[in-house]
Amino acid sequence: MIQLYDGGAYLVHGTDVVPEQDVAKLRQLTGKTISKEEGRKGTIAYSILKNHNTSGSMEHLKIKFDAMASHDITFVGIIQTAKASGMEKFPLPYVLTNCHNSLCAVGGTINEDDHVFGLSAAKKYGGIFVPPHVAVIHQYMREKMAGCGRMIIGSDSHTRYGALGTMAVGEGGGELVKQLLCDTYDIAYPGVVGVYLTGKPSPAVGPHDIAIAIVGAVFKNGYVKNKVMEFVGPGVASMTTDYRNSVDVMTTETTCLSSVWRTDEDTKAYLTQHGRGDAYKELNPADVAYYDGMIYIDLSTIKPMIAMPMHPSNAFTIDELNANLEDILHETEEAINGRMSNKDLKYSLTDKIQKGKLQVQQGVIAGCAGGNYSNVMAAAHILKQASCGNGNFTLDVYPSSQPVYLDLVRKGAVASLLEAGAIFKTAFCGPCFGAGDTPANNAFSIRHTTRNFPNREGSKPGNGQFASVALMDARSIAATAANGGVLTSAEGYMDDYVETPYDYDDQPYATRVYQGFGQADEGASLVYGPNIKDWPDMEPLADSVLLKVCSKILDPVTTTDELIPSGETSSYRSNPLGLAEFTLSRRDPEYVGRAKAVDKVERARLAGDCPAGVDPTLKDVFAVLRAHFGDVSMKDVEIGSMIYCIKPGDGSAREQAASCQRVLGGLANICQEYATKRYRSNVINWGMLPFQMEGEPDFEIGDYIYVPDIKKSLDGDMKAIKAYVVGRDLRELSLYIAPMTDDEKQIVKAGCLINYNKNR
Repeated sequence: MIQLYDGGAYLVHGTDVVPEQDVAKLRQLTGKTISKEEGRKGTIAYSILKNHNTSGSMEHLKIKFDAMASHDITFVGIIQTAKASGMEKFPLPYVLTNCHNSLCAVGGTINEDDHVFGLSAAKKYGGIFVPPHVAVIHQYMREKMAGCGRMIIGSDSHTRYGALGTMAVGEGGGELVKQLLCDTYDIAYPGVVGVYLTGKPSPAVGPHDIAIAIVGAVFKNGYVKNKVMEFVGPGVASMTTDYRNSVDVMTTETTCLSSVWRTDEDTKAYLTQHGRGDAYKELNPADVAYYDGMIYIDLSTIKPMIAMPMHPSNAFTIDELNANLEDILHETEEAINGRMSNKDLKYSLTDKIQKGKLQVQQGVIAGCAGGNYSNVMAAAHILKQASCGNGNFTLDVYPSSQPVYLDLVRKGAVASLLEAGAIFKTAFCGPCFGAGDTPANNAFSIRHTTRNFPNREGSKPGNGQFASVALMDARSIAATAANGGVLTSAEGYMDDYVETPYDYDDQPYATRVYQGFGQADEGASLVYGPNIKDWPDMEPLADSVLLKVCSKILDPVTTTDELIPSGETSSYRSNPLGLAEFTLSRRDPEYVGRAKAVDKVERARLAGDCPAGVDPTLKDVFAVLRAHFGDVSMKDVEIGSMIYCIKPGDGSAREQAASCQRVLGGLANICQEYATKRYRSNVINWGMLPFQMEGEPDFEIGDYIYVPDIKKSLDGDMKAIKAYVVGRDLRELSLYIAPMTDDEKQIVKAGCLINYNKNR
């Protein structure tokens, strides 16, 4: 079904894949010898990166983007940070969407207060403001901003517009602040992995089926981690651009850096229909292109898929699951309960087997992955003259934008879904981030959304409430709905289906979206609600640091959702200290209290008081340090909290996963590896030390770790940083930090990006 090449490969004439070892075949097809270095220049990604690089070196890129996007979980903090750093206007088009709104009683008025702030910022600094319910962030960017050969950065991990020829990158807010300050996005040239598509998907197979199959093949082995996925081959033409968009957005779940697709007449038609025909140009790899890896996919072999909880990579065909229900459900139960922080809470899936079939309690089709026109139309086709029934199963559908909604109404799709018993809503990302359609306790939900991480459906294990989500395509979700909630593949439901072409109408945007780019009004005022708070002051890094271990998580992967929960806690997004109260709350509920206690010690030190007066154990700690290092003064050593995880940071680009640690007094993370570049970048931009180590951690919660001369270490190669676990004696601990740019080192030394910019 999917083949991963061992090593790199050449693509010749856009159709022939040649493993790098097969030099003879390469010479036969091209008539010459072509080096990897020369072949790398033939990728689509190389040409786009080259056109946006300002460094003069393709090995060390300094990228300037064409546009930016943020939603309401992140834009307040970004604007506040840029304002504190001296920004006077938005220097590039910046879209502020409001698709992560809760618009509920959580926190009172604070959700809508953020939206009012966003509109005032768009007027003051010259931004583009998309009100709540008008569009989810990525659909708006597809329809209005993406274009062939462009680059866009967004403060959401699913910032992916590769199917429109745009290399888009999801990063934490700090990286967007740099663009607002006319700085650059600095990275080493990334590897580029080809995704060669051939064949054609069957009518029952939707984009989520293809995406889940890809994620299942490459996530666990890190095949595309921090690389660019470049989709090529004749199979691209077998899918419409709307369909490709839904595949492309899920590339984030592979942990790749970005994605880009070859473009064709269908891409041109999509852009032309959206009033932007001038944004089209043909993108294809050169006659010979070298890729650092190759994924070969015969689309005709893909079957309807399901990604079981609690990750999109837990991929099975629906047929495989139904044939092995007891075994797969039991294994999934064990995995879920093994990660549960509330050990008294037990989740069950096997109890949902009825008469040999899996009974599902909820279905959701939503957002930038599921809410696209082609997906909802396919679901409406299956459910026309069918019924979801009046039992426990429910179906909710959210379109990706008001223009999509408008045409679904005109085409009768909404009527078909409503007649079948589905609930049709507005453009909202709630089911993706845990703030909408929370199922009942112990329920099982199937969703065409981007993620099925723990608690993304809104459950609260600490309160004894837990449900879980599996990912499926809208087509199979609709088939399941038509079958009364019995898990069902879409095979056999789509054989006679011919999609009615989409008709785009811009009126919903023309009426409601504020278009202010290039029209900054310096005299306008920002409108602050009572919950919008400035970032607290953060201190520069001291010469030596003392870290107290405040959490130790030994799961194979720790998601950003576990570091800071999404869902209704995001209502506090514009109050750094208020949001920080939820840090690790669903994974290690004692963490916040531990971190605050350490921060209290550091506050005393900064005030000139003796830290041991707050934490008497420090007397013994410093006695041991002085016995080994001589005169080590409490007043000179910065004291902060630290988190250990094996592999943290899979998932969201939300910078709060790092900033919440920092405002609680966090000084460092220690891990074996960082799951994504974006989380590590967030750690750095918030002034924390991104330590790594090999082997098992020889320390426990409550231990102190002393790192002397850390600023000198940052000036060195950072390959072997000596640290010491402080007990009755010292145990040496070898840490290292992966390469950082000079600016990143200065940001950490300054204490955070805000301080760094102020210093400049």
